[in-house]
Order: sequence, then structure tokens, then C-alpha cells
Amino acid sequence: MSTVDIALPPKLIPVFSGEADVRGAYGGRGSGKTMSFAKMTAVRAMMWDQAGRDGVIVCGREHLNSLDDSSMAEVKAAIQSEPWLDERFDIGEKYIRTRSKRIAYKFSGMEKKTIQSLKSKSKILLLWADEAEPITDPTWDIVIPTLRQEDSELWVTWNPARKSSATDRRFRQTKDPRFRVVEMNWRDNPCFPAILERQRQRWLQHDPDSYEHVWEGAYASAIKGAYFTRQLSAMRLEGRLGFVAHDPNMTRRLFVDIGGTGRNSDAFAMWGAQFVGREIRVLDYYEQVGQEVGHHLAWMREHKYLPENTGIWLPHDGATHDKVFNVSYQSAFEAAGYAVTVVPNQGRGAAISRINALRRVFPSIRMNQDTTGPGVEALGWYHEKWDDERDVGLGPEHDWASNGADAAGLMAVVAEDAMQPGQGIKRDKGFQRRGSPMAV
Repeated sequence: MSTVDIALPPKLIPVFSGEADVRGAYGGRGSGKTMSFAKMTAVRAMMWDQAGRDGVIVCGREHLNSLDDSSMAEVKAAIQSEPWLDERFDIGEKYIRTRSKRIAYKFSGMEKKTIQSLKSKSKILLLWADEAEPITDPTWDIVIPTLRQEDSELWVTWNPARKSSATDRRFRQTKDPRFRVVEMNWRDNPCFPAILERQRQRWLQHDPDSYEHVWEGAYASAIKGAYFTRQLSAMRLEGRLGFVAHDPNMTRRLFVDIGGTGRNSDAFAMWGAQFVGREIRVLDYYEQVGQEVGHHLAWMREHKYLPENTGIWLPHDGATHDKVFNVSYQSAFEAAGYAVTVVPNQGRGAAISRINALRRVFPSIRMNQDTTGPGVEALGWYHEKWDDERDVGLGPEHDWASNGADAAGLMAVVAEDAMQPGQGIKRDKGFQRRGSPMAV
């Protein structure tokens, strides 16, 4: 096998040295990690090709609607930047493979169905997950077992945003001798271009709140386009995020955004609250992925949300059948003895309507800090998808925070409907109480 020189940022040399199960880099913009990892996928492909191996290199991102969203352009540019690599690859508009056709690239979303189909059809020698910060635990649980070859590897690159994210916990905070993962930022890139330096300086001057996250790889403290930043700050400053006790004489309410029972489903999110006068007292937040109704009912019973004191509000799809079990959430909760209200479909613009409703009622909200932490984090993260080139918003970003925020928005819609001008909360239509009379 011939010997070649490979130009890499010095920090990445130990990452690609020796044996490893996971190789990775995390950090801010301009570090060169994406281009470096793209180049090294091609180096590995060439090595396997020369050794007579056959298989697939998967380059994955969480959501992939088209090849334009993939890392194909970066891989092509990395190969073409090195003549000795370029001559060994066949590069088309929609494919990349070695000239022998033994090693081919596959650019994939990280959805369950896609990854499972790859696992069943091909020998995955290498899976590189780029922009991996939002990838969830259920997705990683599917992805990792697809690497079945003894010398197959997982490569991960990401810009950390949350210390609690699945990616950060698994690959940065886990001390495993077979994980070679380093932090990479702009100053670690010996080829950091002048144009990015000018952008970095402008960013530092004009947007200091997000600078540390974007350029220095710090966890995000301010999200561009976040919907509830001011409202959460006001709640903290006014002391409305602290201890909130339940009132035993008032109805308990659960507001739900449903998920599925598959391992890669959206989260099932639920806020527990009481409406007292014109105050919304938020007592609990619950979120699970991939669990069936029985698991949710067990949590409700454990936390004293019982049929005789609790009503449940579901979004319009709560009346439809679950994708795995032929039963709706509405029928399941009603069978368990709960009074259930299905909120009608709000039509186009429903997400923005919920956001605006929650903004309006936020001054009336008090939250129990100890039992709503993950929900508060979701509300703080929930943000608009942003087109940086055109500097325009594209509507709510659907990610890990969406379900918790949607459930809170449903609570706000119901609260606004229940509030009468100059009065407290009106009686719930059709709410049938069991046991002793309860105030609403």
C-alpha cells in the first residue's frame, strides 16, 4: 500500500490514530472538523478498496429531505482537493464510489426506517453522523447496532448546544478508552480563512449573546428565534418559577401532546396544572419516548392524577388510532375512567396560534421548579427555524423541544377559552366528576 501525506489540523491527528470504536470532534464554527472528517472518510474508503474490502460508508444527518441537505458536497470537495484521492474515485451528480465500485457512499437521514433498511442490505464499514447535536437516544439506539463489522467505526461531529443532549452525554461526557473525541474551535484550524475571521469579529461585536456557542463551542444560552426567552426571564425575575403546591380542592388538569409507541417516535409530553382564579399553576412535566399508554397511566397514578380529580385535554389527533396499537389515546384514557376533552384542529397556523396564546397567558403562569425542569428547558429552546442567507424565519423548528412546547401551547389555548373577562375560570363543558364535588 502506498504512503501519502494527509493535511489535518494537529488536534485531529490523535483522533485518527490507533484503534477506536468512536472518533469525533465537537466545537464551534470554522474549526475545519467537517471538511477534515469528510476527507478522512475518503482516505478510509481508499484503504478498504485497496485491501479488497467491499461495503458502504454512511454519511448521516438527523433530517435529510434531499441530497442538498447532506454532507455530499463536503465529501466531494474534500476528495477533489487531493489529486491522489480524486483519481481513485468515481464522482457523479448523485453518487460517490471508488472506481472499483467496492466502496460506495450512502447519504442518509437518521430515521429508523432508513437506518434499518441500510443494516439489512449492506455492510456498513463506517457511519459518520455530522451535525449530530439533535440526534436523540432512541435514534442512537438504532444506529449504533448497525455497525456489525469488527473494525467498523462510528464518527460523530457536532456543535454542542445542551449538556443534556443525547449526543453530548454519549460521546463527550462518557470516558471510554475506545472513544477518541476532541474539542475543535476556530483557533485550532491552521487554515482558518480571512473571511471567517471577519465574520467572527462582527459576530463578537453585534451578537455577543450567541458568540460563545456559535464560535467557541459553548453550550447555547441564547437561541436565535427562541419564542419564549422574554417570558421565561420575566417568570424567573418575578419569582414565579419556584415552589408551587397543588390545591386539593381544585381540579387537576393534564395537557398532552401525543407521541407514538415506536422507539423512534416523537415524545409524548404532558403538563400537569391547576387553574386557580386567573392563575395557571403548573405542577408537573412528564415526557417519554416510545412508551405505550399503560406507562403514562402508571405515572399519572403515582403522581395523584386520578380519574376522580383529573381531566385530560388532548390535541385533535388524540382521537385517532396509535400507529402500533389499534386504540386511540382518547379511548384508552376514557377506559381508565378519565374525562377527556379533544381540542379541535386549529387548522393552518395552529403552531403559531399556540405560541401566541402561550405568550399571552405567560404572566399568569407559576411553575414548580423542581418538577418541571425538562419542560422549562424545552420552552427555552423552542425556536423558529431560520434561513441565515435570507435572514428570515421559516416557522417553528421541529426538534426535541417541539412536543413539550406544543403541549404547553394547548394548555394556553384551553386557559384562554376558559377565562372570562373580569372573572376566573369558567366551568369545563362536559367535565364529569367522580367522587366528591371539585372546584374548577
